[in-house]
Amino acid sequence: MTTGENQIGPDPAESPIFDAVLTPHRSLGKPGFAILMVAVGVLWLGTGLMFWSMGAWPIFGFFGLDLVILYIAFRLNYRAARAREEITVWRHDIEVRQYAPSGRMARHQFNPFWTRFSVKRKPEIGIIEMALKDRARHLPVGGFLNPDDRSSFAKAFGDAIATARGR
Repeated sequence: MTTGENQIGPDPAESPIFDAVLTPHRSLGKPGFAILMVAVGVLWLGTGLMFWSMGAWPIFGFFGLDLVILYIAFRLNYRAARAREEITVWRHDIEVRQYAPSGRMARHQFNPFWTRFSVKRKPEIGIIEMALKDRARHLPVGGFLNPDDRSSFAKAFGDAIATARGR
């Protein structure tokens, strides 16, 4: 018999206590975006043709410019939605991986015994900021979450840190 064969399951110290992927919410998906662009394009075309028939042909071009600006704004919004944060808590480590919309990743590690989870609240709004703090660092997390998601994340993450500390 070799060593390790008598283990019943994975080592509890190595399995994460908490594992979350935070992503920004976007209410308009790709099919909705296509429908919106077609609807705005049809409205623009109808209104533009009406102005053109009255002799105000420059208006036709300005409506087209509006459509292009709307398209660019939504594309930039969808690009920003590619940002995400992956947060994992083990008994010995807290790891935060922050992905920028470009795909670049920044990895941060904290010791759960020396790290404080700071939550700032305003009575009329709720949670306005969450951050991990140790002696030298202040790392904001979940800044793109809506207030309800911030509250549920803060509770679950706070419980996970307390579990990691053995409380």
